[in-house]
Amino acid sequence: MEQKTFTYQSSNIYYRTIGAGRPLILIHGFAEDGDVWKNQIEFLKEYFYLIIPDLPGSGKSAMIKDMSIEGMSETIKALIDFELQKFLSQPAEAKGVSLAGHSMGGYITLAFAEKYPDMLTSIALVHSSAFADSEEKKANRLKSIEFVKKNGAYEFLKAVITDLFTEEWAEANPEIVDRQIEKSKGFADEAIIAYYEAMINRPDRTHVLKSFTKPIMIIIGEHDKAVPFEQSMQQCYLPNLAHIHILRNSAHMGMFEETDKLNKALLQLK
Repeated sequence: MEQKTFTYQSSNIYYRTIGAGRPLILIHGFAEDGDVWKNQIEFLKEYFYLIIPDLPGSGKSAMIKDMSIEGMSETIKALIDFELQKFLSQPAEAKGVSLAGHSMGGYITLAFAEKYPDMLTSIALVHSSAFADSEEKKANRLKSIEFVKKNGAYEFLKAVITDLFTEEWAEANPEIVDRQIEKSKGFADEAIIAYYEAMINRPDRTHVLKSFTKPIMIIIGEHDKAVPFEQSMQQCYLPNLAHIHILRNSAHMGMFEETDKLNKALLQLK
């Protein structure tokens, strides 16, 4: 795997590349970095040219001036322009890019698809939603911001991360849960607050699901507390061409909880 950086808004953005074929960009979610996709990378590298960024403020990437969902989607645009210049110069039928976004990464994927639909051949929402936050959800996020300001990002994240998995899976795989908690030590309070503010302020993008004419994949965890199953199912009828995958034994982290099923689903983006 090749490790690379480019500069956007005067900030260094880190990413990895591996594989060959049509480009697939894997966009991680809140309080993660690109390593969250490691089980998918090992499988998908045989079928795609994988590009796996650390979003601004995550992993090895610095924060940018505009940390909104839209601002972070522009980072993905800059990454494509930087990494795929030769690919984008090919004939139109050969040059499309696919995006797969987990959780907050799905919000970024939708913002990108809204502005740059012609650059894409398909998108995947992995445990994510096109709906805006409800007022209750916004209130909970504001409470989380206050907790982070008072106690720090790590104290907050170590209490939250375990709930992203089913209880049974977390008990059976404590080393993976502990590793995700340990990695959360790297997040600055400012980054976590910026992510929450971005999610609170993002608009409803169900119209993107309706207007996007290319395939849309929606991967749902039946036991997901962060993106409830009922909400996920409500968006499934909106796309013109939808591929729906329900992970019956997953909560919010199907990348780990049901690796094989999620990998085979993402393979369909080819």
